[in-house]
Amino acid sequence: MDQARKERLIKKYAYAQQTDMPGAGGPGPRPGRGPGRGGRNMAVKKPENSRQAVRRLFSYLEQDTGKLFLVFFCVIAGTVSMLAGSYMLRPIINSLTEEGGNPQKLLHSLILMAAVYAVGILAQYFQQRIMITVSQGALERIRNELFCKVQRLPVRFYDTNNNGDIMSRFTNDLDAVGDMLNNTIVQIISGVINVTGTLCLMLYTNVWLTLVTVLMVPLMLKLAGMVMARSRRFYKAQQAALGTLNGYIEETITGQKVVKVFCHEEVAQEEFEFLNYDLRDKQIFAQFFGGIMGPVMNGSGQISYSVTAIVGGILCVLRGFDLGGLTVFVNYSRQFTRPINELSMQMNTVFSALAGAERVFRIMDEEPEAPDSPDAVTLDPCQGHVVLQDVTFGYNPDKVILKKISLYAKPGQKIALVGSTGAGKTTITNLITRFYDIDSGSITIDGVDIRNIKRDNLRSNIAMVLQDTHLFTGTIRENIRYGRLDATDEEVEEAAKLASAHHFIRRLEHGYDTMIEGDGANLSQGQRQLLNIARAAISKAPILILDEATSSVDTRTERHIEHGMDRLMATRTTFVIAHRLSTVRNANAIMVLENGEIIERGDHDELLAMKGRYYELYTGKTELD
Repeated sequence: MDQARKERLIKKYAYAQQTDMPGAGGPGPRPGRGPGRGGRNMAVKKPENSRQAVRRLFSYLEQDTGKLFLVFFCVIAGTVSMLAGSYMLRPIINSLTEEGGNPQKLLHSLILMAAVYAVGILAQYFQQRIMITVSQGALERIRNELFCKVQRLPVRFYDTNNNGDIMSRFTNDLDAVGDMLNNTIVQIISGVINVTGTLCLMLYTNVWLTLVTVLMVPLMLKLAGMVMARSRRFYKAQQAALGTLNGYIEETITGQKVVKVFCHEEVAQEEFEFLNYDLRDKQIFAQFFGGIMGPVMNGSGQISYSVTAIVGGILCVLRGFDLGGLTVFVNYSRQFTRPINELSMQMNTVFSALAGAERVFRIMDEEPEAPDSPDAVTLDPCQGHVVLQDVTFGYNPDKVILKKISLYAKPGQKIALVGSTGAGKTTITNLITRFYDIDSGSITIDGVDIRNIKRDNLRSNIAMVLQDTHLFTGTIRENIRYGRLDATDEEVEEAAKLASAHHFIRRLEHGYDTMIEGDGANLSQGQRQLLNIARAAISKAPILILDEATSSVDTRTERHIEHGMDRLMATRTTFVIAHRLSTVRNANAIMVLENGEIIERGDHDELLAMKGRYYELYTGKTELD
């Protein structure tokens, strides 16, 4: 891949430059997130406070406080059993070195030691079983809260974030959190208790050897701190790179037909290889510093063990220290450093989990849609009188899209919006549905400002058919009924007939019970659109928005749909966005937009008589951009 394309990818996937790390892309700019559909800026904010992330994670465990106390009890029981079993070696070894040892007493001691160890094994078994239940319950609550949050986020969020990266929060990031909750928390608790208990028994066994062992701990902690300081940064970058790669895979698979029709396979492979290499590069650093922790800590632990054994041997020769005590102490010195080693080695899991948790909490902290005003009302019933008065709006404060738009629509009227791409047609419908809020002016329905109408009530009174079709996993009947869940089977079929979908549904092997696969992959594009139209038809919403609704059907089918739509629109307020001007000839009023302004308005004949922009578009003297 040439350098120019690498630089474009770096700008496109800006996450790679958010950490001062060596990476596939090298240093570069750090653009922020920009608006617009399909935004792909993977910018990673500065790491949040780790303590805050830990506190938030533990808040999801509060519901299982009783089980956590039981886990804590099992950890104490298991640790005490292991420590007690280790200490029982002292009298056993001393009895073997004494003359006239009692075999029967030795057997009893071995049986007792085995029983003590058995208690520890059972305690560890129950602590693991209970902790897995607790951690999976916490993950379930986190997933539920995260999914509920994404349902409340505004459309702007989805217009400016990559779907694959959002999905990565539910999978990779939460999996990392689950690994930590399953094992690391228990290991931390167990390690602290183990170190404390071992230290007490070491002091009881021999104070001088304890001092030798303890003096090695600052060295071990210093080495661990040096490694962890680097490791944490790399794990954050790894999680961000993983989310970006997932996003690229998702958009490439979704757009596979586009990739193939433009012979973009090799380019896609090169871009994937670049992002994959970047992920690999960051994983190497993350895994290296995570993996090196074990050898570093084991090496320092081995030094501590050797020094302790040497000093202990000298004490046995010169100070009469018993051999059993030396054996037990050397064993304790290993037990004392092992939890420190294990906890240090677990830091890679902790850092990965905290990085994932921060990415999850970042979505949870996103601003949801503005709440309804305290005096918000419901329109029951809604007649469908829609008025836009001097509406001005821009997706960015510095770029105005709509400029003082004014129009009105009455029930039974069909208002068509035509104009060049980017003129603001779809933006008007986004404002009517309150996907975005206007900057100035007003939009009223039945005389009530839509900002004073409860958002759910507002949208329940609007049905939409978009140019981009979307079907859910389920039967055709269920997909049509998505427009009104309490609709009967008879109403579903009537809606399908109205949308001219009944004839092709009836020819399918299972009819209305045919399963939809892969967003309707087993149906043609036109058939998918007919189902979307039927979904809108079954809704009793008095306001209907058609955004290029017939763009995916042939001319013959379009005529059938128009006849059905005429019946559907007879009592509804309808807004139609169309590039094929033949579909809006019977509109009550046609609004011609250019650069965010209505430059012409009237019915079909009036606009043709003006011989202005609409006349040019209709006669083909100029083409839509």
